[in-house]
Amino acid sequence: MNVNPNDPKHSESLQRLLKIMNELRAKCPWDKEQTLSSLRYLTIEETYELSDAILENDLNAIKKELGDLLLHIIFYTKITAEQNAFDIRDVIDSLCDKLIRRHPHVYGTAHADDATAVKQNWEQLKLKEKGNHSALSGVPSSLPALLKAIRIQEKARGVGFDWRPDDLASVWHKVNEELQEFVEHIDPITQKPHNQTEAENEFGDILFSLVNYARFVGINPEDALEKTNKKFTRRFLWMENTLRQTGQAMHTLTLEELENYWQQAKKAVDTPTDTTATQQTPR
Repeated sequence: MNVNPNDPKHSESLQRLLKIMNELRAKCPWDKEQTLSSLRYLTIEETYELSDAILENDLNAIKKELGDLLLHIIFYTKITAEQNAFDIRDVIDSLCDKLIRRHPHVYGTAHADDATAVKQNWEQLKLKEKGNHSALSGVPSSLPALLKAIRIQEKARGVGFDWRPDDLASVWHKVNEELQEFVEHIDPITQKPHNQTEAENEFGDILFSLVNYARFVGINPEDALEKTNKKFTRRFLWMENTLRQTGQAMHTLTLEELENYWQQAKKAVDTPTDTTATQQTPR
C-alpha cells in the first residue's frame, strides 16, 4: 500500500498532534517541566520497547511504540521552538533535503545497482558533507558494544575496507583463527587464562569476527542474541515454575536432573506459535 502524500488526513493528524502537544506543554505540570535532557533516557527506553515489539512481530505494539517515539520527536521540537532554535518543520525539511542529497541515484544522475552500492554512496556523501576526518566519526560512542561493532564494520565497508563479497571462506577462517588465538591463552590443565587481560582482548576479537561473519551471511547479531536471550528466559522461567509446583529448589538438583528439566523446557516452550493474531491487515 502506497501512502498518498496529498491525502489531507496526514496533515490533519499531524496538526492534531501538534495542537495536543501545545496544550500539554501549557497545562500539564509534568509536561511543563520537561527538558531535552530529562526526555533523553525516556526516549532510549521507548526505542528499546519498539525493538522488543519488532522482535515479537507484534504489529499492534509496533504501532503503539512508533507513536511514543513520534511523541518524543514532537516534544523535542516543541522545546527547541520555545528556544527559538528550530521547530518540527525545520526538522522535516532538513530530513527531506538530506534524503534527496544522499540518493543521487534516485534524484540525480548517479547509478546504484544494488543495496551495497547505495550504502557505499551514502557513506561517501556523508563524509563529504560533514567533513569528517574518519569514516568512523559517525559511530556514537555511547552505543552498546555489540551494536557499535556492527556499525563500525558497516562504516568501514562503506569506504571499501572489507572482505570480498564472494570470499565468505576467508571471513569464517578469520573466526577460527581468532578462536585458536584465544585457546592459546588458556591453560589446558586449569582451563583458566594465563593472562586475564590478554585473554579478554582475544575474546573480544572472537566476538568482533563473529559479528563480521554474521554480517556477510545476512544475520543481524544483535537481533540473533536478543532472540536467544528471550528463548533462554522462557525455558528458565518454565523450569522455575515447574520446580516450584513440585516443591523442589533448583540449587538442590544434580546437573543431570537439571539437564532433564531443561530438555523438557525446550519441548514445552519452543513450539512455534501462530503470530497472525498480532498482525494487522494492511489498509
